[in-house]
Amino acid sequence: MVDEGAKDKIKGKAKEAMGKMTGDRRKEAEGKMDQAKGRAKGAEERAEGMKDSLRRDEH
Repeated sequence: MVDEGAKDKIKGKAKEAMGKMTGDRRKEAEGKMDQAKGRAKGAEERAEGMKDSLRRDEH
């Protein structure tokens, strides 16, 4: 299983670093947005996992 949130965070870190190195503020901002998207996806995936765990415990 591929953690989509982690992929977005890594991609975002790389974009942000490239933006900082080249002085490209837009690329830097895109990187920060990708990281935020990754954190949100990660939280969503964890919530789904907890929900599934609770369902199994009920049965």
